[in-house]
Amino acid sequence: MMQGKLVLADGTIYLGRAFGAVGEKVGEVVFTTNICGYQEVLTDPSHRGQIVVMTYPLIGNCGINNFSNQSSEPQVAGFVAREFCELPFHWQSE
Repeated sequence: MMQGKLVLADGTIYLGRAFGAVGEKVGEVVFTTNICGYQEVLTDPSHRGQIVVMTYPLIGNCGINNFSNQSSEPQVAGFVAREFCELPFHWQSE
């Protein structure tokens, strides 16, 4: 995985591992306390252009499916998670 950076307007830099799309994005950093529903958060038009920080530490363990999307494509500018599961396990995961 590549190194990722979250750079705030005040110059604070958070380092991590990047996953998903490659590139630079600018957006408002917001957080959500959802324990599940990350697929819905990623595709929710109300998060368009935002960088969403998930407060629940493990994201991705349920995978994704074709019926939980809130729109036809991801809406977020960025997505921050403490731990990303690379091998999801759920009976509805596609």
